[in-house]
Amino acid sequence: MSVFLLVLPDFLLIGLGWLLLNKRLFTGDFFKSAEKLVYFVLFPALLFHSITQTPLSLSGTYVLLQATVGLMMFGIAMAWLAVPVLRPDPVDHASLAQCAYRFNTYMGLSLAGSLAGANGQTVMAILVGFAIPIVNVAAVHALARQNGGRIVREILQNPLIIATVLALLCNFLRIPIPNVIDTTLSRLGSCAIAIGLMCVGATLSLHGVRSAGKLMGWIITLRLMVLPLAALFLGWILDLSMVERQILLLFGALPTASSAYVLAARMGGNGRLVAVTMSLCTVLSALTIPFWLMAGSIVW
Repeated sequence: MSVFLLVLPDFLLIGLGWLLLNKRLFTGDFFKSAEKLVYFVLFPALLFHSITQTPLSLSGTYVLLQATVGLMMFGIAMAWLAVPVLRPDPVDHASLAQCAYRFNTYMGLSLAGSLAGANGQTVMAILVGFAIPIVNVAAVHALARQNGGRIVREILQNPLIIATVLALLCNFLRIPIPNVIDTTLSRLGSCAIAIGLMCVGATLSLHGVRSAGKLMGWIITLRLMVLPLAALFLGWILDLSMVERQILLLFGALPTASSAYVLAARMGGNGRLVAVTMSLCTVLSALTIPFWLMAGSIVW
């Protein structure tokens, strides 16, 4: 029961965001602006603060890099396996494939802190920082009619990647963060999770598509059931610490991110299909995340 109580606050915030929008207390434009604030200001502050809180070693960080790359590449490969197996509509698949390996960073950092404190949040921040370039390249490549230079530019300008790189440099080089800056970043980061989760709730939509049911089922099953199993395996084979195994499993079990819808809509994909898939994935993760956390505690 404690595992369900662990994830309940996050889903209550998601539900609150949905309620505020659908009861017309706040508009969609308000939540779009709030999401921009989180993405460009609050969340980079949270990543930077989380990564700089715990001293890191190159060897330990390299193992987390291996785990992240292994899990993301597995997810990407399994998403594309749907093409020969299901023979879906190419646009539908290009739009939905990213839902198999994108992850909800707000939930990840919030639950990591609840699960393992500051250390767990640091590990999650590192996993997220390493994974963001991989998933962005894979998702944009699937949808893009643009050249690789644009992709590289988008990666280099991504505020989450910039925050991660700067934080890792400060950590490895033992550059001290002035207390006033650290406190400011901490307070900005505290806002990021609550506002970010409410923005996720505001994007939820279960109205839409009847087609592509098999493809949706493939992607959701991969995101919520297959990737966590792969995370369990990677944690064991890489001999990660207990906290690292817990956070990697949580990372693997996260639902997909609302940014998948934004990317599909902007690049001519099937945004509505992505929105429904993202919403179903988020709702179902209320059951699957506690399941995998309990399963991990039994296995370990």
